[in-house]
Amino acid sequence: MAKKEVDGEGVNIPNRIKALPVKRPGPIVAAVIVVLLAAMLIQGLITNPRLDWPTVWKYLFNENVLEGIRYTLELTVISMVVAIILSVILAIMRKSINPVLRGVSWFFIWFFRGTPVYTQLIFWGLFAVLIPKISLGIPFTSVEFWSIDSNVVVTAFNAAWIGLALNEAAYLSEIVRAGLEAVDPGQTEAAKALGMNRTLIMRRIVLPQAMRIIIPPTGNETIGMLKTTSLVTAVPFTLELQFATNAIANRIYKPIPLLLVACFWYLLITSILMVVQSRLEAHFGKGFNARPVGTKGKQPPYNPPYPGKSDGEPKDDVNKINQTTFAGLNA
Repeated sequence: MAKKEVDGEGVNIPNRIKALPVKRPGPIVAAVIVVLLAAMLIQGLITNPRLDWPTVWKYLFNENVLEGIRYTLELTVISMVVAIILSVILAIMRKSINPVLRGVSWFFIWFFRGTPVYTQLIFWGLFAVLIPKISLGIPFTSVEFWSIDSNVVVTAFNAAWIGLALNEAAYLSEIVRAGLEAVDPGQTEAAKALGMNRTLIMRRIVLPQAMRIIIPPTGNETIGMLKTTSLVTAVPFTLELQFATNAIANRIYKPIPLLLVACFWYLLITSILMVVQSRLEAHFGKGFNARPVGTKGKQPPYNPPYPGKSDGEPKDDVNKINQTTFAGLNA
């Protein structure tokens, strides 16, 4: 009852204006247009005979397609794990006080960001042609202690993930560096005052706080890596998803249904990765997420009521005054 009196409801006010809400037809019109377009799209997908949905369902769980999914996921996971490790090392080298390490990091990023990933994959596919034998020995002499054929080490699969990982590391290193620089320098100074060395500061202080900024773009890069695996035919590696569906399409002369099969699996895997990314963002964003304050924040019950405040009015300003008073007493 007191709240209603504060809000002016239930009080006999002469010539009260009964305001009506403003009509906003825009959202309704937009919703109608979207529904119509969606209905037209669904109808076209269902009724268009060129999509050949029976062929899509026939090859959706084909053994070659499932094998291609497995290799695509393996390439994505291995490439991203190696790229993340290299990117952290490169980012730390870029921030090092050693000019040699900074120069090596800069050159790596400059080279792998400046050349197309397709070109790099072709290079790794020709690695055994350029370097037929990998050996260890005394430099600038013919003395060898150990050697092995390059074709044994740099197979098509290894060449594929090496090329993808090195290219991705150059991009991720800049993301990691941006995350590291976003951490307040006072955190590092406080850790040094406690006697922590640079390695411990980076591992326990800086990196955990930088993860909040690093995770979102890294998730995007992971999704991009999933789709970039379709370029490993340049190695050539011919067992991933896109090549598997293309091979079936070339055999049965029906490219469109097999493209739909590839799209379905890429969309499904991407959706799962997006869910994982959102969970990681929520985990590393603990303590940074905005919380309601003021009249919307949670306040403890006040009993008895403070002077000058009715039961329906917020007590936030009174609480802030008390906090200020206590701070002044402590000072």
